[in-house]
Amino acid sequence: MTQQVREEDPVQLIERVRPALSPSLRKVADLVLAEPDLVEECSAAELARRAGSSQAAVTRFCQALGLDGYQGLVLELARERGRRDGDSFLGGSPLGNQIRQGDDLDRVVAVVSSADIRALHETVRSLDHRALERAAQAIACAGRIDVYGVGGSSTMAADAEMRLFSIGCVARSWSEVHAATTSAALLTDADVAIGISDSGSTREVCEPLELAGRRGATTIALTRDPGSPLARQADVSLTVTGSSTGFRDGPMASRHSQLLIVDCLYVRVAQLTHGRATAARRLTKHIPLDHVVQGGRGARRRSS
Repeated sequence: MTQQVREEDPVQLIERVRPALSPSLRKVADLVLAEPDLVEECSAAELARRAGSSQAAVTRFCQALGLDGYQGLVLELARERGRRDGDSFLGGSPLGNQIRQGDDLDRVVAVVSSADIRALHETVRSLDHRALERAAQAIACAGRIDVYGVGGSSTMAADAEMRLFSIGCVARSWSEVHAATTSAALLTDADVAIGISDSGSTREVCEPLELAGRRGATTIALTRDPGSPLARQADVSLTVTGSSTGFRDGPMASRHSQLLIVDCLYVRVAQLTHGRATAARRLTKHIPLDHVVQGGRGARRRSS
């Protein structure tokens, strides 16, 4: 079994590798994700039958996870369940991640919150502090900072821009590939480019980040897949985790983990640029207060 499997929650590993699996292996992955307890209850042949696949596909699925065989999958899932049940931070909740159409609101709230807490915990557990420090040091010294993100990742890119801009960094997010590539072409070795993509394979993010690197800029990847094209081409790679639930996967599932990393970068950069950051906050802290509606709801009714 590889080191990667030992360090990563097996369920989250399955979610991460699932898009690259063949259809027959994906059937096995989907069943394991939906009912992980089945692995301990079934033989490999029975799991294959229930998944509508073959026993050979089950074996190949285990190998795709870096395991020697089916028994390795049984042990990994049992170990993870034991760790989770004994982890007071997660409340030991054996809820699973699936939400079905008929589930009541109490279960929806419980499953979503448990998945997010678990994702945050796993992100912190696997976070590379040295990589985070390298990224923060580069951002603190940068002349310009580009942040690339499209689709669901564009909101996180905009959030990173807002946070860094508020402490005096010259930062801008780009969600359109032509504009992003144009900006990347104008970067220098004094600048930083950050690419945000849950899959790490989004071409509209990989292309400008690759160009920024050719221009000499320090490049930073924020992704769920440490083996993705985005992560491989970046100077610094920061990895998040996310637990999919019903109706919520991909960037939606890893949003809170991405925000955790962005928050850590923001605070660390503020520390490293304390004078500039403090001055920027002092000059701008009155702005939200200046836009508060005086008198609340009653005053608005009287003036209407």
